Amino acid sequence: MRPVLDTALIREYVAAALAEDIGAGDATTEALIDASARGRADLIAREPLMVAGMPLAIEAFHQLDLQPEITVHVEEGHFAKADTSIATVKASLRALLTAERTALNYLQRLSGVATQAAKFVQAVEGTGVKILDTRKTTPSLRVLEKYAVQCGGAANHRRGLDDMIMIKDNHLALRGGSIEEAVAQARQNYSNLKIEVEADTLEQVAQAAESGADFILLDNMSTNQLREAIKLVAGRALTEASGGITLDNIRAIAETGVDAISVGALTHSAPAVDIAMDIM
Repeated sequence: MRPVLDTALIREYVAAALAEDIGAGDATTEALIDASARGRADLIAREPLMVAGMPLAIEAFHQLDLQPEITVHVEEGHFAKADTSIATVKASLRALLTAERTALNYLQRLSGVATQAAKFVQAVEGTGVKILDTRKTTPSLRVLEKYAVQCGGAANHRRGLDDMIMIKDNHLALRGGSIEEAVAQARQNYSNLKIEVEADTLEQVAQAAESGADFILLDNMSTNQLREAIKLVAGRALTEASGGITLDNIRAIAETGVDAISVGALTHSAPAVDIAMDIM
């Protein structure tokens, strides 16, 4: 099912972005373009890409023109070929020019994330492994970037610190005691949340499996270590590989038998794609 962004959230994000860009007014456009003039613009994919962010781009034109005519040619979560129109907008020329940068910023950034996610998903096709994002997102844009990850066919891990217990090495170092004790304490204090334990060694993997953790994050392990870890877990928890994941090695990691692979690069290293607006 295609992910959906909340309508009120879209309006809020776009209004803030337009206010940031326009300031006291689009001086150039207001100085040169007649207020009554109308025209047409095509949003053009200059490279192959997975579309994401179209609802925000559309909202940018709606906020500056009361009655724009917008035709979407490539829906969210679908591939666009290079040099094809992904949407056509008919509106006042002032609205087209003033909304252009905000609309393209959202489309280029979010389509970049979706395109990146789609590449990783395609790389593990047929293995049954789920590709997950991380919390390595742009501050204040997490909900949008995680939405784009879903448009690319990957899945969201934690959306924040409040929706899962994640026991990492720093937690264990600061509190002292064993993994088993940490899991037991977390379960007692937050019985409604799933618990994941980060394991750096096979010894920690065994301890995490014994503790009753729901998920075990296998951090920066070689493919041989991952296979050994999965044997140790023996189905008692779901396993997630993480750390140093690239398009070059992800297939080999997926074939070890892990349940999921989390990839920070889906968001923190996704390049913006090339989308342009051509006005007729």
